[in-house]
Amino acid sequence: MGHRKKHAPRHGSLAYLPRGRAKRTIGRIRFWPKVEEGPTMLGFMGYKAGMTHIMMIEDKPDSLHLGKEASHPATILDVPPIVVCAIRAYTKDQYGLHTFTEAWMKKPPKDFDRALVLPEEFNTEENLKKIEENIEKIAEIRLLAATQPRLAAVPKKKPDISEIKVDGGSIQEQVEYAKNILGKTVSITDVFKEGHFMDAIAITKGKGFQGPVKRWGVNILPRKSRKTKRGVACIGPWKPARVLYTVPRAGQMGYHQRTEYNKRILKIGVDGKDVTPKGGFVKYGEVKGTYVIVDGSLPGPVKRLVRLRYPARPPTKVPDSAPNISYISLESKQK
Repeated sequence: MGHRKKHAPRHGSLAYLPRGRAKRTIGRIRFWPKVEEGPTMLGFMGYKAGMTHIMMIEDKPDSLHLGKEASHPATILDVPPIVVCAIRAYTKDQYGLHTFTEAWMKKPPKDFDRALVLPEEFNTEENLKKIEENIEKIAEIRLLAATQPRLAAVPKKKPDISEIKVDGGSIQEQVEYAKNILGKTVSITDVFKEGHFMDAIAITKGKGFQGPVKRWGVNILPRKSRKTKRGVACIGPWKPARVLYTVPRAGQMGYHQRTEYNKRILKIGVDGKDVTPKGGFVKYGEVKGTYVIVDGSLPGPVKRLVRLRYPARPPTKVPDSAPNISYISLESKQK
């Protein structure tokens, strides 16, 4: 018998290197899509409560089960209203965006000083006037919004503050829209609707320092191997005389930022009792107020902040209306 080459394709994707820990627990959005309607906020924030399953009438146009009842795994997000605490205007040149000025709300809620050092007085009118006088210089309007953890079941009081872009219409219309909601609370129903698609940005579950078998999926070597079993047998050639970055090695696994595209909003409700299972969600508790049911899974453990964004690359074949949900499982998730 002649020598047969062993078929050994590489293990693991190199798409997300380096696999380091995320800098912050809040995901960073680097791209905001353009929208026609508006002006409107392009994002929202919520806390992951847990998962369940639902029964719905399948309405995906090219599904084999179109019109039939089907079971779907679903994630529940706890989405209390967010507070719009500031307007931030940007100018643009060949080097990118630059902050022009910020206009803050007059009296931020008492929990804000947990997140940042607040000035003693705010020049809100002065800064708004500055934005309007230089409207031709301004390229983008974004809002600084803060969550209200006291209204969710997360065990903290410190709000999570992040930036949400305003798009649609002219810059003048965007400024007027931002002025109207400055200092007010915004509900998820003001941004997203049932049946719509959105992108979810979050930091995944951290799994610590893991070896190449768990981290990259390489094969465990035979029992009689010398030195190592749960490693890579040959980590490279003599030349180049170094270990290449493509070789699976041990290191940090999880706690990476990930964007999941086109997650469908199945239902938005105002009373969390409708979706809280018996005994509450494991490691979370009861959803108290507004909630969102999302089709499928989302990155991160429970209690983690998930940022929602208008879809960057929306699907073309989409159902016309919100799904018809016939059953939401409220059975206990306790083992």
